[in-house]
Amino acid sequence: MLPPHFRLRQSEEISRVRQQGRRWQHPLLTLYVYTQPQEPVSVSRFAFAVGRHIGSAPRRNRTRRRVREIVRRHLGQLRPGFDCLFVARPATTTAEHAELERAVVQLLARGGVLVDEPAALGSEGSRL
Repeated sequence: MLPPHFRLRQSEEISRVRQQGRRWQHPLLTLYVYTQPQEPVSVSRFAFAVGRHIGSAPRRNRTRRRVREIVRRHLGQLRPGFDCLFVARPATTTAEHAELERAVVQLLARGGVLVDEPAALGSEGSRL
C-alpha cells in the first residue's frame, strides 16, 4: 500500500492536477503531472482514477491496486515536488504485470518525475 504522505486525497487537488497539469498518454494509462509550488519541497503525491468503463467494481479495484503497487515499488526513484494522477484505460485490465510496469515507468520518465533511469534502476534497468 502507498504510504499516506504519498497520496493525493482532496478532490480539489486531484481536479487541479487534471486541469492544470501536463498530460502524457500510453495505450494502458494516462498520466497527469502538476508541479507543486516551490515552497518546502515535499514528496511526490499520487492519485489513481479507474472509471466505470473499465468494468465491475472488483475489476476496477484490482486495476487500481496493480498500478498503485507498481508506483509504490518505484518510490525511491522519484523526484519530490510533483502531484500525479494515473487514469486507467480499458487495456489496463488485460495487460501483463511487466507490460503495465513498463508503461508506468515510461510515463513517469516522460513526465520528469522519475530520476535518471540507468543510475536509479541499477541492475534492474536491463529488465525494464
